Amino acid sequence: MYKDLNPILHSQLRLAIISFLVTRGTSDFNEIKDITKATSGNISVQLKKLEEAGYIKIKKGFRNNYQHTSVEITKKGIDAFEEYVEAIKQYIK
Repeated sequence: MYKDLNPILHSQLRLAIISFLVTRGTSDFNEIKDITKATSGNISVQLKKLEEAGYIKIKKGFRNNYQHTSVEITKKGIDAFEEYVEAIKQYIK
């Protein structure tokens, strides 16, 4: 029987963000924007959804007098990603 796919990670942009963070651990808003080619507004909405799910931590502050948003994946986010990958493997088999 196929496992249900995690609806939070099944979104293309959220999956791209989490996949990137799994390999990097942390990143910032601008880097995520660069690698995904998504709009700032769309990234903000998707980051908020990932944060509400407990998959990432967001820290806002300043760097060199400019606003800076740091994004870090959580253990829960890594676990959710690994479960998602295992569920996808079941569909491929």
